[in-house]
Order: sequence, then C-alpha cells, then structure tokens
Amino acid sequence: MEFLDEDLQQYAEEHTSPESELLHKVNRQTHLNVLKPRMLSGHLQGRLLAMFSQMIRPRQILEVGTYTGYSAICLAEGLQPGGTLHTIDKNEELEERVKGYFAEAGLADSIRLHIGNALEIIPTLDATFDLVFLDADKINYANYYDLVFDKVAPGGYIIADNVLWSGKVLPKYRKKLDEDTAAVIDFNKKLHEDGRVENILLPVRDGLLLARKL
Repeated sequence: MEFLDEDLQQYAEEHTSPESELLHKVNRQTHLNVLKPRMLSGHLQGRLLAMFSQMIRPRQILEVGTYTGYSAICLAEGLQPGGTLHTIDKNEELEERVKGYFAEAGLADSIRLHIGNALEIIPTLDATFDLVFLDADKINYANYYDLVFDKVAPGGYIIADNVLWSGKVLPKYRKKLDEDTAAVIDFNKKLHEDGRVENILLPVRDGLLLARKL
C-alpha cells in the first residue's frame, strides 16, 4: 500500500539527502539480484533511520532482520566511536554479499553479522542496547520485543518496521485476517499498551513504530 501518491513520494525523496554511492549500489543490486526487493528499507526510510541513529548516538545497536544490509549501514552512521551493531538474519545465502557491503562501507569491525534463529541468538548477546530495529518475520515480533526489552538501556529506543502491513491492519484494506496480519495487529496493541514505553506510529513507507523505554 502506498500512503502517498507517486508524485508526492518522488517529491519527498527529491527533498531528502541522497543515498551514498554504496547505498545506491546495494539498492540497485538488491532489486536486480535478490528475491523480494521490497524488503529493502530504501532511500527515504534509510535516511530516516540514519538520522534517528545520529540523534541517539548509540554505542550498541541490535537489528533483527539484516536482508542485504542496507538498513544496518544506515543505522551504523550514528554509532559512537568503538560502538557495535549486531545484526541477525537466518538467510545464509546472503551472508557473503552482506559482509562484502559492510567491508566496502568500512564497517567490517563495527558490524557483527549473526546467521541463525534470532529467538536463539538474542539471549546469547551480552550487551545493553541503545537502539533496536525489528524488521524480520512478523509472527515473532512480540517474541523479539520480549527478548530484547530487558537488554535495552533506560531511554533507549525500539523501532519496528512494517507495522501498517500494507494497510491490512485495517479491515477495509484486507480480504481476510491472515496469520501475519494478526501478528502485526497484536504486536501494535501490545506495544501501545505497554506502560514501560512511550510510543509513536509513523505512516512512513509501510509504517514505523517507535518506542522509548522509560
């Protein structure tokens, strides 16, 4: 679902700082060579994530759902010197491609790519995170949230992508309530009713839900 008409979307991107050459390369190569390129954060959302990270200045970032590494590179722009970004993905077929992009960005020592099941990996991470970005399977969003919450520093941020789910969070935009849609709706409700955070849902791209831990 597109929330702005095509001309307004283009206008927004034209008045947003451009992608770096590397991010443009990741964007283009993903669309040419990788399945489901819509999963890529892309120009507008990528610049927003980078700006959030630059404002927060995190020392430790956790990303659940690496895909081809675009959002990780954006989030890493705000890392403090000596900081670390942990990113988790189950798709080992993309590992070498992603590591190549991280190396090209000069981030090989700053980003740690974990391949495997995030539900098993998150509990093993010995870190306190200032920023968490959830962008993996929607069925487990609530589980990821529960697993990471105690690892987030007070005042830290959790950002979840795809929380409007192509508009299907509203009955008028869906034909049936499938499992993924139900999971997104339940997650949005769970986070909104969590008294441990304050939150805002932004209708950017497919929806970003931001929560600040109190």
